[in-house]
Amino acid sequence: MEAWFSEQIDQTFTTFGTSHTWMLSMYLVVSLGILLLHHPLRNSSVLHNFVRFSLLFLLLLSEISYQTWTIMHGLWMEGSHLPLHLCGIASLLGVIALLTYHPKLIKITFFIGILPAAIALITPDIPHGYEHFRFWKFFVHHMAISWTSLFLIVSTKVTIRKKDLLETFFYLIIYSVFIFLFNAFFQTNYLYLNGPPIAGTPLDWMGEGIMYYISLVFTAFFVFSLMYLLYKLIKKIR
Repeated sequence: MEAWFSEQIDQTFTTFGTSHTWMLSMYLVVSLGILLLHHPLRNSSVLHNFVRFSLLFLLLLSEISYQTWTIMHGLWMEGSHLPLHLCGIASLLGVIALLTYHPKLIKITFFIGILPAAIALITPDIPHGYEHFRFWKFFVHHMAISWTSLFLIVSTKVTIRKKDLLETFFYLIIYSVFIFLFNAFFQTNYLYLNGPPIAGTPLDWMGEGIMYYISLVFTAFFVFSLMYLLYKLIKKIR
């Protein structure tokens, strides 16, 4: 148990290895289940609340346990451990949205929570294998973020329009400016504004210098546009 919660790396992560493939399979099966069960999720209060509070539990447990781990190992203010990355913000907003069902929060969580978390699951930025706490925290947390965003859309009557896409994109730009200043002051790399992570991710293809920032902006808008198309598809199914 001590080694499982330690900082040391006894078993490294292997991209698309057996444990990674199992996690991706679980993610896809549950995601499809949420889509296919959209009608019961909207009409059965028992099922709806079971999924709602299960997701809430996973999000809170993941964040609290992770922050406990960083504090125990003196890593709390180092570079990437505060919930300031996009998935971290999606997690926090997801918790509030599950508690309040605020339409604007549901819309924002939908745009920033599903595809970014899915990309993170496909290209994880983690050094630890399945025998370590961080492996399970990473996958459970990111799956819960994506499932929460999907659940809130299919199980409520919230409607997303093009103006919501533009509004959320505007919020992201403003938040990015704040994080840029935060990174400069604390020498951190939240939102990976100072460059891609060490682990290979699609951010490696964004170029360098000013082109890196331009690519990030266009990629974010492209991802949001894909999410809007996904919503249209979900709406047809629903």
